Amino acid sequence: MPDNALSDSIAILDFGSQYSQLIARRVREVNTFSELLPYSTSAEELKRLNPKGIILSGGPSSCYEAHAPQLDPKVWKLGIPVLGVCYGMQLMARDLGGTVEPSDVKEYGRAMLTIVHHGSLFEGLEAEMESWMSHGDSVTVLPTGFSTVGRTLATPVAAIADDERKYYGVQFHPEVVHTRGGQKVIENFVTGVCRCTQSWTMKQFIDHAIAEIREKVGDKRVLLALSGGVDSSTLAFLLHKAIGDQLVCMFIDQGFMRKNEPEWLVDAFENKFKIHVHFIKARERFINKLAGITEPEEKRKTIGAEFIRVFEEESKKLGNFDYLAQGTLYPDVIESSGTQIDPKTGERVAVKIKSHHNVGGLPKDLQFKLVEPFAKLFKDEVRRVAMELDVPEGIRVRHPFPGPGLAIRVLGEVTKERLKTLREADWIIREEIKAHGLYRQV
Repeated sequence: MPDNALSDSIAILDFGSQYSQLIARRVREVNTFSELLPYSTSAEELKRLNPKGIILSGGPSSCYEAHAPQLDPKVWKLGIPVLGVCYGMQLMARDLGGTVEPSDVKEYGRAMLTIVHHGSLFEGLEAEMESWMSHGDSVTVLPTGFSTVGRTLATPVAAIADDERKYYGVQFHPEVVHTRGGQKVIENFVTGVCRCTQSWTMKQFIDHAIAEIREKVGDKRVLLALSGGVDSSTLAFLLHKAIGDQLVCMFIDQGFMRKNEPEWLVDAFENKFKIHVHFIKARERFINKLAGITEPEEKRKTIGAEFIRVFEEESKKLGNFDYLAQGTLYPDVIESSGTQIDPKTGERVAVKIKSHHNVGGLPKDLQFKLVEPFAKLFKDEVRRVAMELDVPEGIRVRHPFPGPGLAIRVLGEVTKERLKTLREADWIIREEIKAHGLYRQV
């Protein structure tokens, strides 16, 4: 992750919105680093992180309820620009002396926003813009120092501004594509209000990551479990550029990849890229473990557990390693924390999601230190890293493929016959898509 000497940043405090990750991505599209943090992050921690601006996300709660998630009041004393989105705007208004009440008319979906005053937030936008609303509460009394800068037919106070303190709020969601001009609103806040220099680029990330890897690893060896996907393949390129032959790649063929992929992968890395790969044949072992299993989640867990057993056994044969490299992405880290806001209690509660291969999957007694250069990147950013590193297009634009592979695409029990049928069907479909020039469009 870049430090503040390397890049300006925006901190996004997550109050439980389904769009919180999207806000982070939209900020990065302005070439500015963003980090998604819990709403409970203290003012002291924010001061340490030293962001150029703070965005308060939306959320399912009503800010006036007893158990609603609240912001550390000291945040308002930091002197940092703040943009509140939906719940974030309501919380801002209430914290600073305004009033928030249940709306007479709840507003969901598209609404025409009339910009009363453009100012810093709406600079360069039309006087009217289509916006996306999702709220049952409204600001009815503004805090001192604020003015209304946007309204809709149902919501008289749809956008607010305090230019002196650089506090802004929008009742709509600028991060979604349904809001025409929403990205411009975010850009105006990031570059116009917060004065971020737009210095977050993948070239900069690569240079910084290589330096960090070299400093962390030194002369030690690093083991990477290569899957053939975009993430682990790009990570292999990055690590090889950073530490050369100190990197050892292991590919475990569990028998669930697409047609010809294992052979193509090993040949490409060994002969074209000159990155040595230890190829482990384990097809029989994995399919035997799946005998009688029909539920996708149980398949995932069984494959994951067996993968770890094979990985442990084979890694011991390769000597000692101090570090294990993983292609963990930012959404993996966020989602695997498995939390969201309960609107009734204000507490963070567990969310049931599919298990992630790269997060929390290692046994506690596995004595590796982790190297996870992509842990703050989104998928599209990894693809851009791949482009910067000249990773071949065949890998770079490869369609997403689950870690457990075809095993969870097989309905019911996994058998060799079903795998063969599915593998051929998948091959035919992909070849037809490529033949019609549609591969990069789907």
